[in-house]
Amino acid sequence: MKIEVLASAVEQNPAELVAKMNIHTDAVLVNQCDRYDYTQIPVSDGTVKCFSMPERGVGLSRNTALLHAKGDICLFSDEDIVLTDDYEKEILRAYQELPDADMILVNVKVAPTRRTYWNEDVHRVSYRNYGRYPAYSITAKRDALRRANVYYSVLFGGGAKYSNGEDSLFLRDCLKAGLKIYAHTVCIGEEIERESTWFSGYHEKFFRDRGVLYHFLYGKMAFLLSFRFLWVHRQQMCREIPLQKAFALMRAGIREGKGQ
Repeated sequence: MKIEVLASAVEQNPAELVAKMNIHTDAVLVNQCDRYDYTQIPVSDGTVKCFSMPERGVGLSRNTALLHAKGDICLFSDEDIVLTDDYEKEILRAYQELPDADMILVNVKVAPTRRTYWNEDVHRVSYRNYGRYPAYSITAKRDALRRANVYYSVLFGGGAKYSNGEDSLFLRDCLKAGLKIYAHTVCIGEEIERESTWFSGYHEKFFRDRGVLYHFLYGKMAFLLSFRFLWVHRQQMCREIPLQKAFALMRAGIREGKGQ
């Protein structure tokens, strides 16, 4: 099986980024910038196809990369990820150990303040634990995604109408389509810290956008789970906007989501 990296970037020099990310297998790089362009960059074990496009939105970027993918296993990635020298070998090892897996979520080192997950063991991913995983942890068999007809939402994420949540929606849709998803302990890269492309504080837009996301994720359970989310994180999130107002904003977002 061949690994192909699907990388999303904004206003980058493709050749410099390929070197910085340590990409050495086949890859598709989608660079959101001010022009249309296409070039190919040879690397030690393959070719990086680089698409430049002025349209914005990380979901659109990932879908574009997926449409041009040819590899057996796709690794989603971002411009701030530096891959290990053996990322291809480690991903293939994970799939050899889990031959029935359609998708495997792998480890990437991040700063402790930004960490949302770390796989300590190999386990099945279900509706109870899928929401913690970012895009750069996702590997998937390309044919499985094509059969399931699953793509990223273009409503959520950097450059889109709503702040974030596209990764959770993507994994939720993969589960709904019946794909078998596992988490594995292999580590394939490290995140280089930078300013977030979507998070700018716990302001009104944050809570409203989160409400829209909860509508799409949880449907009739959105109101209850919104309050649970705020209550659990109230010490961190509700310092400037009190819990009652934050809940009202999330409820407004849920109602807005129903109209999309």
